[in-house]
Amino acid sequence: MSILFRYILKEYARIFLMCFAGLMTIYLVIDFFEKVRRFLRYDASILPILTYFALKIPAISFQIAPLAILMATLLTLGLLSRSNEITAMRSCGISLLWVTSPFLMFATGVALILLFFSSTIIPLASVKAEEVRLVQIEKKPTPLTVKTAQPWVRIGTDALMQVNEIDLGGKTLRGIRLYHFDHAFRLDRMTEAAEAHYRDHGWVLVNGNQRRFHPDNTVDLMAFTEQMIDIPLIPDDFSTSLVGDSETMTFREIRNYVGRFQQEGLLFARLLTDYYGRLAFPLVTIIMVIVGIALSLQRSGVRGGSMAMGIGQAFVVGFCYWTTHSIAIALGRGGVLAPMMAGWMANVLFASFGIYLLLKVRY
Repeated sequence: MSILFRYILKEYARIFLMCFAGLMTIYLVIDFFEKVRRFLRYDASILPILTYFALKIPAISFQIAPLAILMATLLTLGLLSRSNEITAMRSCGISLLWVTSPFLMFATGVALILLFFSSTIIPLASVKAEEVRLVQIEKKPTPLTVKTAQPWVRIGTDALMQVNEIDLGGKTLRGIRLYHFDHAFRLDRMTEAAEAHYRDHGWVLVNGNQRRFHPDNTVDLMAFTEQMIDIPLIPDDFSTSLVGDSETMTFREIRNYVGRFQQEGLLFARLLTDYYGRLAFPLVTIIMVIVGIALSLQRSGVRGGSMAMGIGQAFVVGFCYWTTHSIAIALGRGGVLAPMMAGWMANVLFASFGIYLLLKVRY
């Protein structure tokens, strides 16, 4: 690594850290004043409040890092151009591709860190932050049972299951209804139970009844105290995907969950869309470097422009990307777009935009 390469990388890293720290401060201040008034109503001490916001830092970093990368790219190129350092390097035969290679290397490193955060750190920190908010700040007792956010789950090609409440850990379910259908998708039988417990040999329904519907419109009713049921779900499935959303699941949990049901032909549009979105988003740091270089050269060749214009362009591009990404994810969750297409759409569009701008630049 040459002295010049280290110099550019050092300047870029310094400006990135300044932009990142500024964006982080603004985000935390706004979030703090938005929530602290509610927290103080519970007479919470300062330590749990600080712990809560500290646990939110990984998720905040994940969101603001691409914008900080874009701002750093525009500002660094502007400062190097203003001091005629780029002109000096080009007069020595150094290409702009080589000058901007430290930017790409730094962005790649940030992308790998964000990918690690998204796969493991952010889900675990989010769960812990919610626990601190409920138990230590709002002084609520540790929850033993939670309401399901997604009460319906498909458990086979011809069966649906409804669950009202789930104990922490997912080993006890409450308010269960099972609907079994025949090949013509007519209701064949319905099973209701007060609870379901996971034991060594599988799931057991407790205190329920089963109704069997016959073609002649007669119904047989059978009550039971305990009854085995054969479903492919395990407690971890109920404690993650049904209780919350994919943001609280690590990449490994999502892959294991989808992998077990892939042979059943079941579709998880929301889960897969969020998975591909979280996988694609860290790579936007590299795309933002490309877009930043193209915008800087489009604005003023290699002479740079005002810092205010660079910051303004960064916010506009960041807003456009976030809007595009959010709309694509929403369409993917709704089944309008394929999950992979929804997760990667914003990246593909903005990468194409950046490359197009680079090809239009004469330098």
